[in-house]
Amino acid sequence: MTCVFCDISKKIISSNIVYEDERILVFKDLNPQAPIHVLIIPKKHISSVDELKEDDKNLIGDIFLKINKIAKILGCKNGYRIVNNCGRDARQSVLHLHFHFLAGRLLKWPPC
Repeated sequence: MTCVFCDISKKIISSNIVYEDERILVFKDLNPQAPIHVLIIPKKHISSVDELKEDDKNLIGDIFLKINKIAKILGCKNGYRIVNNCGRDARQSVLHLHFHFLAGRLLKWPPC
């Protein structure tokens, strides 16, 4: 079975790309939960946070360092939320590490 996010990163499946570099891809979520809702994925397939290895730390650090740039591209001036779901109980629906970037409205807490 193929990974939908791998297919998006390889451009087999089209998406509305917001940002891309050699290591990460950022695209609009098909089911947005906020006015601004994008997914940030590594191009390297990693199933979840539970599957991270020591040699992935630079990749993950790079993703988080790029979030400020992504926020500027998206015009986020009043803050944003980064969410990662890991595993079935957390409702991880795609088994490819990804981060939800949500903004554009006042976000409530707790989120459920």
